[in-house]
Order: sequence, then structure tokens, then C-alpha cells
Amino acid sequence: MEDEMTTLVIGARGSVGCHVVDQLLAAGEPVRASVRDPSSADLSADVSVVAADLTKADTLRAALAGVRKVFLYAPAGGVDAFIDAARDADLERIVLLSSGSVLLPYAVDNAIAEEHRSVERAMAGSGLPWMPIRPLVLANNTLNWADSIRTERVVRLIHPEAVMAPIHERDVAAVAVAALLGKAGDEAGAMLTGSEALSQRRQVELIGAAIDEDIRVDELSESQARDHFRRFADPDIVDAIIEFVAAAANGGSPATDTAEQMLGRPAVHFAQWARDHATVFR
Repeated sequence: MEDEMTTLVIGARGSVGCHVVDQLLAAGEPVRASVRDPSSADLSADVSVVAADLTKADTLRAALAGVRKVFLYAPAGGVDAFIDAARDADLERIVLLSSGSVLLPYAVDNAIAEEHRSVERAMAGSGLPWMPIRPLVLANNTLNWADSIRTERVVRLIHPEAVMAPIHERDVAAVAVAALLGKAGDEAGAMLTGSEALSQRRQVELIGAAIDEDIRVDELSESQARDHFRRFADPDIVDAIIEFVAAAANGGSPATDTAEQMLGRPAVHFAQWARDHATVFR
């Protein structure tokens, strides 16, 4: 029988969820991970793995049995089944990985922000004990540059001087774990960023330093950027990305001290993130 304070991590193979698993284990907490295919989970032997599908409440009820805390990442279409299942469980705390974009006043109709808002609205109306974690710009978004860096030593950017404060996924997980362990109140839901405001060009330079290579930046016009991004995302998501970057070019992507206040230390610098992920860019 698992400890009654078992934490279920939904999204345990994700870039943040995997760190949530590791940090809970390091804190001595029993962890259960839900995945669609347990045979491909590739998680620590200390983790109990269960099969669950965010769109199927019955599989989630089984995953939630005996669980008291949940780390949740859910797309807009997947939260209703979770809420149905969670109402039948005896949960003390749900920590939702959301987005700082929901707090940006200019992102009223932004497709990415609206997707996260829809999940938050559903959770707010559920009656469940939940709190959001809201990172604004994840440092691992720059992994989208990896292919062109590896093959051409170039990154193609719209508004390369746009300034953002990317946060290491390990720090996002640390804030989530603090919330799961009851060491955080409502302040955990404040906008979460890295401590450094860096232009996109500077981020490219720091990745270049991490792999000891010069990386060229090619600036894209808005029309070129739309053509470029549409190879990877739907048009509404492309519009959302371009809106965020254009706002960042005009000071609309702030740096906050939420991570430092929550963790009692500065957020991990982007240069360290680049070193941690250097093999992806080589």
C-alpha cells in the first residue's frame, strides 16, 4: 500500500513534470506517474507508474486512487475528464502548470493565453483545491532553434532584440514542488520568470558560448516569420507567438522575482540552462 500522501504527477515525461518527479523523490515523497503507455515511461524504479488518459475519466479515477496531491498539466480539451475523476478522489492539493500569459493585459484574445485561461476557469469552477503555477517564458522554448543551430549554425528570428526573462524548467518544477508540499501560498501563482532580461539575440549568443560555436542570427520580417512558424504550428498559434514576441520588443515581457521569493535563491541563469542542454545544440 502506498503512503497516503502519494503525489500523482500527470505529465511526468514532460520537460517540467520529469523534474517534479525527481524533486519529489529527492524530498522523500512517494510518487505515482500517469502515462498513456507505461512500457515507454522510462522513469525511476522508485516511481509507481499507471496508465491513464486525460480524456478518459475512468482511467484517471484508477490513477487517483489513494492519491492526495496532484501535479497537473492539461490541454484545454483534457481538463473536464480530470475534474470529473478528481471530484471522486480525496485530494488535498492540485498544482496546475498554467502560463504567465494569462496575467498579461494585452493577451486578451491570444490563442495560447486563452487556452490556459479556459483550463483555469474550469478548475476555478470545479470546487477542487487547486493553485496555478504560471511561468511566462520557458527557457526550453529555445529548443525550437536546435535543428537550424546543429545543421546551419543559424537562428531565424523575428524581433531578435525582443527582451524576455526565460526560466529554467527545473526552477518551474521547484516552485511546483514547494506548492505541492504546502510550502507556498497564493504567491506561487504570481508570474514566474527567470531573473535576467535577455534579448533573443543574447540567448543565441549564450547557446553559442555553451557549445563553443558562433551562431548567426537572421532577422525575419513578420510575413517571413508567419511562413516560417506555420511549418510547425496552426495559424492561430503562430499569431499568438508573433504577438508575444512583438510585445516583448516593446517591453511587454517582464522579469519578476517570484522564483527567488519562492525558492530563497536566484533563478538559474540562462547561461547555465544553455550549458545543461548543450548536447541538443551541437
